[in-house]
Amino acid sequence: MKFLGTKTLETKRLILRKINEDDYKQAFKNWCNSDAIDKYVTWTKHNSEEETKLLYSKWMEEYDEKTFRWIIELKVNHEVIGTIDVSKKFLSFGTCEIGYCLSDKYWNQGIMTEATREVIRYLFEECEADTIWAEYLENNPASGKVMEKSGMKYEGKLRSRIFDKNNKRNDLIVYSILKGEYIK
Repeated sequence: MKFLGTKTLETKRLILRKINEDDYKQAFKNWCNSDAIDKYVTWTKHNSEEETKLLYSKWMEEYDEKTFRWIIELKVNHEVIGTIDVSKKFLSFGTCEIGYCLSDKYWNQGIMTEATREVIRYLFEECEADTIWAEYLENNPASGKVMEKSGMKYEGKLRSRIFDKNNKRNDLIVYSILKGEYIK
């Protein structure tokens, strides 16, 4: 795998780019403190802009050739509406785990699928990844739809792996796409 890092990517409606020092304000407003999003993620919603600012400052310091972390920005008005990134855990094997978060104001508009498809394209075509995968808590089937529409296939269920925000055990549902399955 080629480690090209977080290169700016564009789609019809989106700019995927590195996080910058001003993004935390819109991130906090649009999704980091959202109750709607909080019930589907493993992290706890932020209580202040300062909390988001500290996290984003840390993330900006981590950028290197093995960091794949994009802010999702709308082309039409430059509003920051989400993030998409790749875990470093299995990169040495050419295996990329994608994770994403999108402002609930933009759910059900195909935006996350558009961003995910572009990241998949970049990872396969430019970085020469071999496998791309993602997982979601069973209480968030909309995330699975994003994975399906992005070309990933259902791989399986990791039973009773994680607690949700209501302290209820959830299965993790796994999707993946292999380089040989990828269609341009």
